[in-house]
Amino acid sequence: MIRTAVPADVPAIHMMIRELAAYEKAPHEARATEEQLHEALFGERPAAYAHIAEAEDGEPVGFALWFLNFSTWRGVHGIYLEDLYVRPERRGGGHGKALLTELARICVERGYQRLEWSVLDWNAPSIAFYESLGARPQDGWTVYRMTDAALAELGGR
Repeated sequence: MIRTAVPADVPAIHMMIRELAAYEKAPHEARATEEQLHEALFGERPAAYAHIAEAEDGEPVGFALWFLNFSTWRGVHGIYLEDLYVRPERRGGGHGKALLTELARICVERGYQRLEWSVLDWNAPSIAFYESLGARPQDGWTVYRMTDAALAELGGR
């Protein structure tokens, strides 16, 4: 059901990213191209990794895209899950849990001590699903992001 992504999966991953952006009510923000994804996942210096959830017939029905982070408090790497997505018609079939289980397995196998991600506060079905697996929100933290003009201005461009 779960396998490591290969270069031929890039078009499916790209399409599911667009589907996820539409679900999250921000389709205009999903600007990554297939070429960028290919380079990030399979280029000379990969910046991210992906796993594919497949249906019985081999059709990609979900994905997890992640990268390594580092905890200065724990002194080891962890996984930051950038995107977890299962197509709506395939939800409830265990694909999401299987993807998270694979990432947890990687953490345990490699000695990573954290598996982290963000979820939109209005996404009650996902929040309930994550909490059913033992994940807990990190109260007291607010995510900040800098992009576009503010990033360019601070970066001197």
